[in-house]
Amino acid sequence: MTAPSIRKVSEREARQVAEAAREQNWRKPSFAKELFLGRFRLDLIHPHPTPAADDVRRGEKFLATLREFCETQVDGARIEREAQIPDETLNGLRELGALGMKIDTKHGGLGLTQVYYNRALALAGSASPAIGALLSAHQSIGVPQPLKLFGTQEQKDTFLPRCARTDISAFLLTEPDVGSDPARLATTAVPDGEDYVLDGVKLWTTNGVVADLLVVMARVPASEGHKGGITAFVVEADSPGITVENRNAFMGLRGLENGVTRFHRVRVPAANRIGPEGAGLKIALTTLNTGRLSLPAMCVGVGKWCLKIAREWSAAREQWGKSIAKHEAVGAKVSFIAATTFALEAVVDLSSQMADENRNDIRIEAALAKLYGSEMGWLIADELVQIRGGRGFETADSLAARGERAVPTEQMLRDMRINRIFEGSTEIMHLLIAREAVDAHLSVAGDLIDPDKSLADKGRAAVQAGGFYARWLPRLVAGPGQLPRTYQEFGELAGHLRYVERASRKLARSTFYAMSRWQGRMETKQGFLGRIVDIGAELFAMSAACVRAEHLRMSGEHGREAQQLAEVFCRQSRIRVEELFARLWTNTDDLDRKIVNGVLGGSYTWLEEGVIDPSGDGPWIADADPGPSAKDNVRRPIR
Repeated sequence: MTAPSIRKVSEREARQVAEAAREQNWRKPSFAKELFLGRFRLDLIHPHPTPAADDVRRGEKFLATLREFCETQVDGARIEREAQIPDETLNGLRELGALGMKIDTKHGGLGLTQVYYNRALALAGSASPAIGALLSAHQSIGVPQPLKLFGTQEQKDTFLPRCARTDISAFLLTEPDVGSDPARLATTAVPDGEDYVLDGVKLWTTNGVVADLLVVMARVPASEGHKGGITAFVVEADSPGITVENRNAFMGLRGLENGVTRFHRVRVPAANRIGPEGAGLKIALTTLNTGRLSLPAMCVGVGKWCLKIAREWSAAREQWGKSIAKHEAVGAKVSFIAATTFALEAVVDLSSQMADENRNDIRIEAALAKLYGSEMGWLIADELVQIRGGRGFETADSLAARGERAVPTEQMLRDMRINRIFEGSTEIMHLLIAREAVDAHLSVAGDLIDPDKSLADKGRAAVQAGGFYARWLPRLVAGPGQLPRTYQEFGELAGHLRYVERASRKLARSTFYAMSRWQGRMETKQGFLGRIVDIGAELFAMSAACVRAEHLRMSGEHGREAQQLAEVFCRQSRIRVEELFARLWTNTDDLDRKIVNGVLGGSYTWLEEGVIDPSGDGPWIADADPGPSAKDNVRRPIR
C-alpha cells in the first residue's frame, strides 16, 4: 500500500497540524515569554546560574581530551579537500566517547551537561565544521535525544549504548516537496501485524549516508485500532528496502554526509515506534527545544575563531603607516566581532545552564539563540572576509601555495551560510517564535479573531479577554526601567537593563496594537512579526550579556573586560532595536506585496532580458513517488 508523493492540504489543515504539534502548556516560567509580554523578569536569569562542581570537573576533563584529539588528529583542510571525514577520524571520535556526550553514563555515555556538550561542539566545529555538524545531528536531533525524552526503557536499553559508542544516527523528516509544512508529509508507515511498512523518500538526511540508526517521521493512516498521524520510528539503516540514492554536495560543509534516502516496503517492528501514533511532530519539536542550542554553540566557536584571525591579521597588516584595525572603518568591524561574540556566548551559556537546571521553560530562549546566533554568526564571518580583503576571498590552499598562512576565511563563510536554514530557516523561526510570543493573547482572545467561532464563543472570549487586558495593559504604562537607580548593582550596565525593561513594555504595546488593528489577519503580517521577534532577540541578548558581565565581575575573571564588551554590544544592539521599532510601522511591506504579485504574474519579465540562464534542465522538484529504487546504494557505514 502506497500513497501519492504529494499530499494536497488546505492552509487551515496545515496550520492545525502545526498547532497540534506545539507544546500547549507553560508549566514553568520563561524569561523570554515574559519579555514579549512586557514583563522584564531579571530574577529568572540573575544571578547567573552556575554548573555543579562535578559537572565542571567532568566537562573540563573531556574538553581537554577533545582539544588534544582535534589538534593532533583532525585535518580540517583534508576534510575540505576530499569532501569527506576520514574513517580514522570518526573512529577516533568513537573511542573518545564523543558520540555519547549527551547520553547518560548508565547507558555508556559521558553524561555531559548541555553547557559542556555545547562547548565541545564549538571546539570540534572550529577544527572542522563538518565534524561539528555530524556530532550535533547525531545527538541533538538523532536517536539519542528523542529516546531520552520519549523512549521506553526497553528502547533506551537497546539503542542508547549503541549510540554512545559505535552507531551514528540521523533524523529524517524533510522530503523533496515537504519542508516546514509537515501536514503534506508523504512517507507512510502502514501497520501490518506486529510491524509497520515504510514507503517514501527523504531528502537532506544529515548523517544519512553513514548512519547506522535512523529516526524516521512517517504518516500512519488511521484505521481500526490505529489513531494514525505523523509518527516517529527508530529504523535500522541497513534494513532491506532502504537505499541511499545520492550523497548531496553543498556550497559549504563539504564533509557533510548528507543524502537522499528511499524506503520501499521497509518493515519496522512496532516496538521501534517512539511514543504513540500521531505524536511524531510533537516529539520532534520537543527534542528541538534544547537541540537547537547546538547550532548557536558552533556559531560561538566561529565568532571566537574570527576574532582571533581579525586580531592577528590586524597586527600584521598595515596601511598608511598603521595597523588596519586602527583605521576606523576596519576597527568598527573588529569591535562588532568582539562584542557580538561575547553576547552570543552569553546567550548560549545562559540558555544551556537554564536547560541543565530544568527550572525554566526555554523553548523560546533556545529558538531565539538559534535565530540570533545564525544571523549574527553569518555577519561575523562576512565581516572577517571584508577585513581580510582579497585574502578573505582566496582559498586556504591558494594562500599556502604562494607562501602565506592558509587561513580558510572563505570556507568559513560558506560553511556558516547553512545555519540560517538548518533546523528551521530564519523566516520559519520568526513565525515559530512569534506564535509562542503571542500565546498568552491567543489563549484569552483567540476565539475573538477566529472566523469559525460562534457568536456565543466570541462572547465568552470577550469577557475573558476583558479581564486579562484590564489587568495587563495598565502595567505596560510604567515600570522600573524609568527609575534612575534601578539595577544599580550592575554599575555602568544598569542603564542598558533599564532600556531593556522599557523596550520590553514598548514591544508588548506594539504587539497588542497590531493584534487590535489586524486581528485575524495578524498571522499574514510576517514582516511585522519578524521585526517583533528580532527586537525580542536583541533584548534577550542584551540581558544575557549584562548578566554574564556581572557574573564575571563578581567572580573576578576578566570582569572589567567583560563589562567593556557588554557595554559596546548593548550600544550597538540598542541602535538596531530603535531601527526595528521604527520599521514596525514605516516599511514597504504593502508595496512589496504588489511587486511580488507583478513578478509572479509576469509583469516584469522584460527586466530579465539580456542574460543567459546557466541552469540545467530538469524538474524543480525531483520525483519522490514511492517504489523500488533504480539507483545504486551509496550508503557508507563506518567500521
